[in-house]
Amino acid sequence: MAEDLSAFREYAAGRLDRLRRTAYLLCGDWHAADDLASTVLVKLLRHWRRISTVDDLDGYVRRMLLRAWLDERRRPWRREHPTAELPEPAAPADPGGRDDGGVVNRVTLVTHLAMLPPRRRAVLVLRFFEDLSVEQTAEVLGCSTGTVKSQTARALETMRIRLAAADAPEN
Repeated sequence: MAEDLSAFREYAAGRLDRLRRTAYLLCGDWHAADDLASTVLVKLLRHWRRISTVDDLDGYVRRMLLRAWLDERRRPWRREHPTAELPEPAAPADPGGRDDGGVVNRVTLVTHLAMLPPRRRAVLVLRFFEDLSVEQTAEVLGCSTGTVKSQTARALETMRIRLAAADAPEN
């Protein structure tokens, strides 16, 4: 048991930052990302003896994270409740959302990523942040490779349109 706990601690310590970043890209909120990562790590610890023998442990944990995020989105009673008064939004550094080099800044990108439907967002995160192949992404999402390709194309097109619209000068 002590060896199992030691192996789990070593695995969790080595993957925690990447797990949190992936969770953040899925949910768009650092607090929720911490909650998701914690939820996944608790589930992982509970079944560590069985799960630790899986061939692709990182892929298994990614799938656990994705399912935890989707599960959380399906439970409206777990989410925070809106209030009558909203805080003032922060003023963007650059109205166009671009840095000096013409590259879309991270905040703008994450904001537009948050506006995508969950499946398209998950496809982009898995394909381009986690650097998974089409086949690996299809396996994680439990769908066909064609679905991954079409969802990726639609998500990228939506992102291009939204970023171009945000960059266009106002009349």
